Amino acid sequence: MYDAIRPGRIWLDTEGNRIQAHGGSILAVGDTFYWYGENKERTTGENEIWHWGVRCYSSKDLYNWKSEGIIIPPEPDDPSSPLHPSAMMDRPHILYHERTKTYVAWLKIMGEPSAFAVLRAEHILGPYEMVNPRLNPCGLQVGDFDLKADPETGRAYLFSESPHTFIYSVELNEDYTDVKGEYTKHFVHEGPPDSREAPAHFMRNDVHYLITSGTTGYYPNPSEVAAAADWHGPYAVQGSPHAGDTSMTSFGSQITSVFKHPAKRDLYIALADRWKPELAAQEGEAFATGAFYKKIHEKFQKIFDPDSDFVFTEEDAREMRINSSVSDYVWLPLRFEEERVWIDWKEEWRVEDYA
Repeated sequence: MYDAIRPGRIWLDTEGNRIQAHGGSILAVGDTFYWYGENKERTTGENEIWHWGVRCYSSKDLYNWKSEGIIIPPEPDDPSSPLHPSAMMDRPHILYHERTKTYVAWLKIMGEPSAFAVLRAEHILGPYEMVNPRLNPCGLQVGDFDLKADPETGRAYLFSESPHTFIYSVELNEDYTDVKGEYTKHFVHEGPPDSREAPAHFMRNDVHYLITSGTTGYYPNPSEVAAAADWHGPYAVQGSPHAGDTSMTSFGSQITSVFKHPAKRDLYIALADRWKPELAAQEGEAFATGAFYKKIHEKFQKIFDPDSDFVFTEEDAREMRINSSVSDYVWLPLRFEEERVWIDWKEEWRVEDYA
């Protein structure tokens, strides 16, 4: 039994197995929390298995998680399916639709071209039925994304990366299965490593926040937080939220979503993946001082510079494939100074310490 959250340490479910909910989010249903994400139990970096479906866990305290199984299973016998294990499914997000009493799941599928797959179920644990196997909002390519619904109006919004160029926001349709209207662009960049990805949206005191990551593959980089008065911005960049992070790696992690605890007045939790947990020990002082990140930043600049003479080798390709079945999680509470967002490192912390 766990009695606290210990960021970056191996986290086991109630059966003693590593939790497999990567790129994940939490949905509260009544007094139960459901944590769902990419099931990477078979993703070793030595095979073509990118995922093995979406797995879900339930908890009453956010510490101890019971596996509820695979709620969106892979389809290994259909190479054309967006749910095939090699189809590069990432970052599932599920919204509850109050009017239709259904759960709507969006999955990022990084094929060529990339698209979303949209599914729907009457219970968060499924079964889910495919609504649209290939959706490109407003004709755009898709990337890391987030979905959020306005608790007052029920209107929902998509925030997605247009790979290596910008983040766009667009309103969803009435049943959350498509988009409607025009999109707006944010954080326009020429390319990696400075282009933004992994948008995580949350609201506090009528202010909209987006936390985004740079683009350096599985290597961690500095997060960036921005604030706005509206879903569509404009978003004013505040800078990195990770206080005292000399490594310039967001404490060795990448934020995937922000969860507001429904029973706490001001507890917002940044949920992050530590994709390469061996990095800090492997790189030593260079990692701690930020020298390693600067080297990675320079490398990705060369990779994506059309005028560079950089040669992408087999070793570089191997570095892009990791054993994500042993990736860890970094969950940390947000701290606010008026509208400024901060994240402090904590070896462990407890939900009960927050009002």
